[in-house]
Amino acid sequence: YFLPVTPEFVTQVIKRERPDGILCTFGGQTALNCAVKLNEAGVFQEHNVRVMGTPISAIITTEDRELFAKAVDHCGYKVAESACCTTLEEAVEAARKIGYPVLVRAAFALGGLGSGFAQDEKELIALVNQALVNSPQVIVDKSLKGWK
Repeated sequence: YFLPVTPEFVTQVIKRERPDGILCTFGGQTALNCAVKLNEAGVFQEHNVRVMGTPISAIITTEDRELFAKAVDHCGYKVAESACCTTLEEAVEAARKIGYPVLVRAAFALGGLGSGFAQDEKELIALVNQALVNSPQVIVDKSLKGWK
């Protein structure tokens, strides 16, 4: 099929082909986002399609920084200090609290859209403005660049 990877088109393919299972981790961020939406809409359950490979719950956990940090903590490991922000103002305040340099990443985008290192507030503002175009949330992390 040469169709866009959207919940609507994938649902049509599922209805037509009636697969037993589906791998959601092929197709990058688009496929991951689509799989989460199909799962939320109940499409997999309705058509008895088993998600093979990475479970949807794991995809959601890895895409949500707070859930990911809790999962890592539960395993006894630490993550770099970070903050999830939905506005430029929140991101500026978070970076001031964490301390520069920081890593700015668009949340819910494993592809890294709008990500980069900021050495100061000017660089942070540019990165956050770009990231918020691609995502409703940005993550400001303490930079571990050069850490061993």
